[in-house]
Amino acid sequence: MNLAVVLVSPKTSGNVGAAARAMLNMGASDLRIVAPRCDYKDSASRAMAVHAAPLLESAKLFGTLKEAIADCDLVVGTSARTRAELAPPQHPAQVRPLVQAASSAALVFGPEESGLSNADLELCRVTMLVPTAAYASLNLAQAVLLSCYEFLQSESGAGSAGRSEEPRFPERKLALSSEMEGLYGHLHDVMMLTGYTDAVRARHTMRLWRVALDRAAFSPAEVRLVRGLLRQVQWKIQNEQAKNEPATRPAPQPGPSD
Repeated sequence: MNLAVVLVSPKTSGNVGAAARAMLNMGASDLRIVAPRCDYKDSASRAMAVHAAPLLESAKLFGTLKEAIADCDLVVGTSARTRAELAPPQHPAQVRPLVQAASSAALVFGPEESGLSNADLELCRVTMLVPTAAYASLNLAQAVLLSCYEFLQSESGAGSAGRSEEPRFPERKLALSSEMEGLYGHLHDVMMLTGYTDAVRARHTMRLWRVALDRAAFSPAEVRLVRGLLRQVQWKIQNEQAKNEPATRPAPQPGPSD
């Protein structure tokens, strides 16, 4: 299982270096950075990374989170608080079986001062909260270290002391993030076509559907199955609309005898 660490718009280069070091400590090597606001390869970053400097050199740079996670079949966003209209964050123990079943998972961390936006969390299949005491805000590197420990240790068979055996999801291929986003775009189009929602309510409606469908953990075949139904709905409605439209014929032109 490949575990990518995605840093969204990091502000401080030292934090990126420290996060890279945390990844190396836990055996993760796939660092992805989205729209950085700092030079993540500068001397401050390298000083914090120490022996993890090669991870900074090999880090993949993206313009958007959607691009960074397109090839992942499980995307886990991190948040220190519950967000209105979004599914509540889950405990790492609840997320672990999903990560174990994935072939290419991503852990997504937001900007140091604000965390992930609601729009970013909508792109994540699961939202996770690392349990802490009353002061819930973790440094970026701390959050990366704890999260990678939870999932990479669980994969190796080690884990938190006294952890009970957890049920595993049946091993099967999960749909990539890009496939799920294609499904959501298709579903939105059909909702608008059928009048199920409108431009004012569409965003809220899609959030609810994302939560429900993400919970199902679709396979690629299941995505194709649902999209086949959506295409049939589109065809049926458009076909009926074409039948009901009055035939438009060119007006008859007057002949020579008129």
